[in-house]
Amino acid sequence: MSDFVSSVGRKTLEIFQSLGHHAFFFYDLLRNIPAALRRPFLVVAQIHSIGNLSLVIIMSSGLAVGFVLALQMYYALVTYGASESLGLIVNLSLVRELGPVVTALLFAGRAGTSLTAEIGLMKAGEQLAAMEMMAIDPKSRVLTPRFLGGIVSMPILAILFSAVGILGAYVVAVLLIGVDSGNFWSIMQSSVDVKRDVGNGIVKSMVFGVICTFVAVYQGYEAKATPEGVAHATTRTVVIASLGVLAMDFVLTALMFSTP
Repeated sequence: MSDFVSSVGRKTLEIFQSLGHHAFFFYDLLRNIPAALRRPFLVVAQIHSIGNLSLVIIMSSGLAVGFVLALQMYYALVTYGASESLGLIVNLSLVRELGPVVTALLFAGRAGTSLTAEIGLMKAGEQLAAMEMMAIDPKSRVLTPRFLGGIVSMPILAILFSAVGILGAYVVAVLLIGVDSGNFWSIMQSSVDVKRDVGNGIVKSMVFGVICTFVAVYQGYEAKATPEGVAHATTRTVVIASLGVLAMDFVLTALMFSTP
């Protein structure tokens, strides 16, 4: 019995120690944001690397999701004679939920792993240690610009994902199935609230950007300086960031859309 109690206590202490380490690491990133903003070219370079190079997978995925969503929703709504609501259902599904969440999952798989591998290889090549030897803080020079780049890029990618998804749904619903074009757009414009629906979706994507980018830079910075360590760190980035996004999505949805 005493061994069991000591084991539970040891695991509990390890959990709290890990949470504390994550909290101090996050605080260091926030503390270094003013210094990173004084070097905007570093942040802009990371926005290009993280956001611009993710456009192909984001927009192609958004188009495919829009195609499938229009088909599935039409077959469900036409059964009850509510096919005129297709544009509204597609729009709300994308801007509220699918846009931010699917973008974040794709972001974790593409940009998150890239950040982790890049920082992990810099650690394995002792580039971070060399910066410390020259009195340069790696968190200020390397990590924080990447952290800001991810936070800025995520909402833009989510907006593009939703916009392309709506266009894809229009192609399928109007051009292929034959839904009235005016009805498709008019009910969408009259029923979608910019602040409640679109605004909350953007807030969601910003929170997801913080989660995915923080996990990526943390795992890269704390990775073991070996090829196996970097490989395990990239795997942990995808798993932890994806689970964090899905868990936070439930919390944010409950807070934002629980009241009419």
